[in-house]
Amino acid sequence: MMVQEMKMEMTTAPSLWDVASTQFHRAADTLNLEDKLRVILGNVKRELAVNFPVRMSNGRTQVFTGYRAHHNVNMGPARGGIRFHPNVNPDQVRAFAMLNTWRAAIVSVPFGGASGGVVCDPRGQITGRPMTPRELENLTRRFTTEIDFIIGPQTDILVPEVNITPEIVAWIMDTYSMHHGQMVTSVVTGKPLAIGGSALRDEAGGLGVKIVVEAAARMLAMNLQDARVVIQGFGNTGSNAAAFLHELGAKVIAVSDVSGAMVSERGFDPLEVERYRVRNGTLEGFPQSDSLTEEAILELPCDILVLAGLENQINATNAPRIQAKLIVEAANLPTTPEADDILRERDVLLIPDLLANAASLMLSYFEWVQDLQSFFWTEHETRERVRRVVTDAFVDTEAMAQRHKINLRTAGLMIAIGRVAEATRLRGIYP
Repeated sequence: MMVQEMKMEMTTAPSLWDVASTQFHRAADTLNLEDKLRVILGNVKRELAVNFPVRMSNGRTQVFTGYRAHHNVNMGPARGGIRFHPNVNPDQVRAFAMLNTWRAAIVSVPFGGASGGVVCDPRGQITGRPMTPRELENLTRRFTTEIDFIIGPQTDILVPEVNITPEIVAWIMDTYSMHHGQMVTSVVTGKPLAIGGSALRDEAGGLGVKIVVEAAARMLAMNLQDARVVIQGFGNTGSNAAAFLHELGAKVIAVSDVSGAMVSERGFDPLEVERYRVRNGTLEGFPQSDSLTEEAILELPCDILVLAGLENQINATNAPRIQAKLIVEAANLPTTPEADDILRERDVLLIPDLLANAASLMLSYFEWVQDLQSFFWTEHETRERVRRVVTDAFVDTEAMAQRHKINLRTAGLMIAIGRVAEATRLRGIYP
């Protein structure tokens, strides 16, 4: 199947841009945001689409499509993820760029929001043939070349997301550096330690989940000892979140990834699950577990549901059947606005992505700062800085939610949008 055919198979789920825009306008309404700021902040600043050829292992040349968008840069340079996935599209990229603006603002980091990616199938989920390492390197280097003129340490910093490995991050950094005649480590974060990466870079997403779960447990008077946990999306963030919650005494009863989903009432040791997956390339067949569908795992009775997969997972259809007491969004926009309303009516506490992913953003910011200074912190220093910032953001957001009788998402967006709006108001419109 060619890439052009893959584009036709994109999901019919709700428009991610509509989801992000609805979330924005709900918060803007509560803020009474003036019209001119609503117009500016409700749109992306810049969008780029590129079509570029790549030499494939079979000798053929294939044209791929990639995107990069900047939402707002009034607080600082754009910063946001890239992903290699069949469902990358302009609507998704715009939405994630907007979300990344709010993520930076809620923790007062001087970044704007960006996002991007390439329409491709690295794992062979659609084509049935995974891309080879050489094909991935050719794709990465050519895409970096195509967007070179809008990225850079002071303009747009890239961050790894879906299907972006440490090797791919290294290729991005190397390609940009070759173009500019010097080593430029700060153009991308999430790098291996040997080329300017930061301590905790691999576990940042999971650490963020742990921090917000602990804060929410205190708010709900929830005992985490033996709390039943479901992890939807057992990738880097999901597996680390499972390990951290397991260390706190929680019982991980179900996990899923692209290879399948499994459940065990006895609970899993996340490290054993990860070793099994690395050894076998799949979760299927894990001893003393039962298989179930990706949809069913969301509706299991549990105390904590961690959404660490893809977007649009909980919607108006399945929200009434969700049995978790606490939901943590470790993915981008996994819950629709309609589902937000249903969960709130059912008294299910949802920690939104802009809080649950705050640790990842802080690690990205810390790596960028350390690269610019060529001075690196210890793991202990990094962990404590992350914990302090994320905890403060949660406390501020919870206070805003209580004050206005709203959910945590709208409260967090009010704080973030208010900060970006103030920066925009002060800077004015040029010319």
